[in-house]
Amino acid sequence: MGKSILIVDDSSIMRKMIRQTLMDENHIVAGEAKSGKEAIELYIVLKPDVVTMDITMREMDGFEAAREIRAIDPEAHIIFLSNLDEDKYSEDVKRLGALGYVNKHNARAIIELIGKL
Repeated sequence: MGKSILIVDDSSIMRKMIRQTLMDENHIVAGEAKSGKEAIELYIVLKPDVVTMDITMREMDGFEAAREIRAIDPEAHIIFLSNLDEDKYSEDVKRLGALGYVNKHNARAIIELIGKL
């Protein structure tokens, strides 16, 4: 049985691509958010197994949203997706206790990380 997943990205094109990747592997897209603030609100309501989180978003970035989600649920499973330099952000990703970092051009790597749960 697939995992329930909350997709967080300010790009509708990226959300659609991630949704299709997840659905192709029989995961359930519990919801989609286009901002960090919306992600927190949906996380509380939906309680997904996994959150895919973009880093750069208006209003509240992915790191701040992840900190707030992890404050609500220290066991939250978050995978960061970005085109930003992984080396630059890898320490932040680790410090936040995320499952990992995936480059948006390799979205299929999300499936591998989810498989480790």
